[in-house]
Amino acid sequence: MASGCVPSPYERATQVDTVQGYRDFLRANPKHADADAAEARLEELEFEDAKRLHSVIAYKRFLETYPEAAQARTARTLLEGLRFNAAKEANTASAWRQFLADHPDGAHKEEARAELLSCEQRELADGTDAQRLASLLREAPEDPRRQELEARLDDQAFAKATGATPLFAYLKQYPAGRHREEARVRLLELEVEGLLVSGLVDEAEAKVKGHPLGPKLTRFPARLAQARAERAALQRPEPLVRASLPGHYLRGVEDLQRALVAPDPLDRWQAAQELGQHVTVRVLDPLLEALRSARNPLIRQNALASLRTVLTALPPEVAEYEVASRLEGLHERASSAEMYLTEAALLDLRGQLELAATEYQRAFDAGSPDPVVLWRWIHIREERKQSFSAAVAARQLALWAQDVAREQPVSSEGGVPLAAARQLCAAVVDARLATQAIARARAARTEFSEDLATFERTATDALRLADARLADAELLLRQQTPNARTCADEQVGERLAQGVTERSAALQAVSAKLPQQVGRILLERAKERDPSPEVRALAAARLASAPKP
Repeated sequence: MASGCVPSPYERATQVDTVQGYRDFLRANPKHADADAAEARLEELEFEDAKRLHSVIAYKRFLETYPEAAQARTARTLLEGLRFNAAKEANTASAWRQFLADHPDGAHKEEARAELLSCEQRELADGTDAQRLASLLREAPEDPRRQELEARLDDQAFAKATGATPLFAYLKQYPAGRHREEARVRLLELEVEGLLVSGLVDEAEAKVKGHPLGPKLTRFPARLAQARAERAALQRPEPLVRASLPGHYLRGVEDLQRALVAPDPLDRWQAAQELGQHVTVRVLDPLLEALRSARNPLIRQNALASLRTVLTALPPEVAEYEVASRLEGLHERASSAEMYLTEAALLDLRGQLELAATEYQRAFDAGSPDPVVLWRWIHIREERKQSFSAAVAARQLALWAQDVAREQPVSSEGGVPLAAARQLCAAVVDARLATQAIARARAARTEFSEDLATFERTATDALRLADARLADAELLLRQQTPNARTCADEQVGERLAQGVTERSAALQAVSAKLPQQVGRILLERAKERDPSPEVRALAAARLASAPKP
């Protein structure tokens, strides 16, 4: 009798009549005879809670839990209404697009589509976001406004093309673009400017006269007159004028190009070193060819260093054009290790180290490692603060030097080929570079210090062996040819350094000893295009302190 007065679990749940009460009942009694009734009441209470909260999250949660509930249709209608009101408040194309994605067959679909069209038209009229316009084209390829969208994208892409690289990209992306001729005119202006700043005034004039787009270069006559005035100032007979110019201390470009194919590799790597002191676009292709095809690493390393010197001293927009125009040609035909190396070097010189590293990897053959690639990997990784990775590349470079030192024949019986002695010189230089790079990595306190200690021993051994083999080779070489130059020959480097000293002294005197206009032209030229950073800084300081014309 007492147990008959105790309410059943379901009755207790109905007495409480709360979400939690019914959840507790169902969890404890999943197979109870009244489980269905409890489930139905729980759905009602959950729906009432969702209506009380009246939020997107509340209705979504209810529908996710009870997708087949009797109240599901009403919940979807209320959810659609909330989302419709939110889209209407935002009133953007993206908001309406999201609403239609959530409710493609909803009661408000027609009104939402009309609002979406209105917003897209407004965004099209005001739009300056190229990505957004491109997205509109992708989403609605048959839209009647397609031509208008494409025209706007064309205009925006050209407006952003402020240098050679984006101009080439524009021509590639919009082969039928309405700004094609303007883009080509700008590229021609950059090409001609490169000739003018290189002192090739007559070549620039001939280029413009012979080019179909030449008449479009409306600023060229004034720029040509300026270049002629500068050339006249630089050709004045005063010794002080000549002493302020880099060319006064250098062999001519033609002589240096001939030296790049001289029999002695030492002549070739010194020519590559000196050619970089001529700040002119004429030296870029000879240096690239030396980088691509020379066998001795010192020729190639000096060629790459000289390319950097020249491009740094040229006006930035000209340097970008010269690199970008050559990359455009390479993209179409790069299929060999030499071409990949050239492409990598150009990207490297443009400062795109990530892309350069990828192209260097394509040019690299682990079975026959290229010391020039390893040399650049060391510096690229150091710039990225990847000291251990730089040390790994340095170890590979040291191993290359060690292999060269072991394999080059050095004997009195067979004589010592000149090329072998010069190759041993490259092994010594690169082994020393590797040793220094590993020392820098150890100073940076990277991980794997024990590995770095092993790397350092490897590099030191390689340097010691290469040094000894080079000494033996050069001793035999001098026995055969007493006046033969050795790896220690620094005549060119010393002459270039002396030229920097003498140019600096001359530029300090030009303002006082030459007509003011001539002195200013010499200082401006040195500030903008001298190959030496030291001379450029001095000229800038002298100009800053000089009286205004």
